[in-house]
Amino acid sequence: MKKKLNKKEEGIALILLAIFLLFAMVLSLFLGSVFLSPTELFQSEILWQIRLPRVILAALIGLLLSISGVILQGILRNPLADPYILGISAGAGVGAAISIVLGAQFVVFGMSSIPATAFIFALIAVIIVYKLAQVAGKTTPETLILAGVALSAFCAAILALIIIISGSLQSIYFWLLGSLSSATWGNVLTVIPYVLIGAGVAYFYSKELNALLLGEEMATTLGVDVENTRLILIGTASLMTAAAVSVSGLIGFVGLIVPHWIRLVIGPNHRLLIPVSALSGMLLMVVADTMARTVLSPVEIPIGIIMALVGAPFFLYLLRRRRIEGK
Repeated sequence: MKKKLNKKEEGIALILLAIFLLFAMVLSLFLGSVFLSPTELFQSEILWQIRLPRVILAALIGLLLSISGVILQGILRNPLADPYILGISAGAGVGAAISIVLGAQFVVFGMSSIPATAFIFALIAVIIVYKLAQVAGKTTPETLILAGVALSAFCAAILALIIIISGSLQSIYFWLLGSLSSATWGNVLTVIPYVLIGAGVAYFYSKELNALLLGEEMATTLGVDVENTRLILIGTASLMTAAAVSVSGLIGFVGLIVPHWIRLVIGPNHRLLIPVSALSGMLLMVVADTMARTVLSPVEIPIGIIMALVGAPFFLYLLRRRRIEGK
């Protein structure tokens, strides 16, 4: 049940989450197709070159997707908003696939080719969905979902066409199901700047996000430049989603499950919601990735499938609850 936490309780909650996250990350280092004992762990190439970068990358992807979900749910005032459901992840996936197939190598504003094209297509996707969802100048959860589903289907068709034309099934298969099996230290270094920028911008605008929950007119009365704030935050959410997709492929529902559940527990104050969602998203992704490589070991399940098995029923539950409540 939602309750207002005092400063001490907020600190305790963050510390406990950090401890759980650290425990999950350390445990994950031991587990896999090859079990490493404590004496073998720090001497193994498996740890330093495979498991450690993978565990760190899983945590960073969880942070990117969960904060992106917080931002989208805040600016749209819609608890069902999520990068995957709204088609932003699919758009980013198309951009990344095009960059891979073309073998393009360039740098735009410090971004390498894959994250840059993923960001551009993610931004295009969110604009298209937002415009399609508007009815008489307003959006509803239902129209947003329909627009997101339609765009995701369109992007899936484009991806299939790219695969047929290029014959690059093996390289693009990674983007369709979502996986961290190819995680490297290079991937970790690639996403760190986007983690720092995205989390920093989101927290900086936490006060504005709180104001937007009261409605556009009230936010304007409180001194918020609504259009400028919305533009910056949509760009930030798209950038974070694109960064995640560029190294992990399409992983859905993290941005839906984490912010929604955390908001129910601690309330809508973004000053606390953002860091708690970030830590919770990191924890969820580390646990999900550990399951992906251990449940059917030595066969690895794509992490996108794990999250879909958890997230899809949760999404249907939210839809049913909104219908019962008459919202």
